[in-house]
Amino acid sequence: MNLNLKSKNAIVCASSQGLGKAAAMDLAMEGVNLAICSRDLNKINKVKDEILEKTKQNIKVVSLQVNLDSAEEINGFFQEVESSLGSVDILVNNTGGPPPSSFEQISDEDWQNAFNSTMMSAVRLSRAVIPNMKENGWGRIINISSVSVKTPVNGLFLSNSLRMGVLGWAKALADEVAAHGITVNTVCPGYTRTERVEAILESQSSSSGLSKEEIEKTIADNIPMKRVGEAEDLAGLITFLASKKADYMTGLAVQVDGGSARTFY
Repeated sequence: MNLNLKSKNAIVCASSQGLGKAAAMDLAMEGVNLAICSRDLNKINKVKDEILEKTKQNIKVVSLQVNLDSAEEINGFFQEVESSLGSVDILVNNTGGPPPSSFEQISDEDWQNAFNSTMMSAVRLSRAVIPNMKENGWGRIINISSVSVKTPVNGLFLSNSLRMGVLGWAKALADEVAAHGITVNTVCPGYTRTERVEAILESQSSSSGLSKEEIEKTIADNIPMKRVGEAEDLAGLITFLASKKADYMTGLAVQVDGGSARTFY
């Protein structure tokens, strides 16, 4: 299938590992030029080398260090991307996600930090890319969220709360920019084998006394497909939503969770 993505320019946030890395790799396979970022410069530079080696595509990959909690660093990052690649056609908003916690453990500072990371990073980057997308009459904004927006996950109080805000913002933005050929969609992974999920399993293991393997088996047993997802399961959907094949799809929140969410919408 020709997705007509060759030579498009994409930003993929938090792409040194996990879902962001898988999304960047999948887009690169379609010939998309990439700006990838992480707080860890060494890790993101290694991912750049891995993408160029594995994809064998004649693409440009720019790897940059950025703290997505900072408005100043986001502005500097975007200026470097425009200077290196030109206008951005595809934005994949992604962050590592707030840490596991219960309500009584969360301070005001925790709430503010999680809001800056989860919500404001997407707002600031989208605000930066939209003017050129409007001028070009085409653009894609894709938010990596969580199935917790449809089925709250125990122990992820900050994530359960703030990701719903991102979902409401994304739907409102989708309505506002649709007439300009810009789509805004959100992908909602369930339990997926990433470094973040490993940390969650560690936390649950410490609090429950069960092994990580026992907890993962219990999780898998409650998923209709009887397995935890892989990052590549989500990456294919992101690439499709970034393509011309998805021109008439916007304002959606699509779960990739093996059927675990107990909802019809």
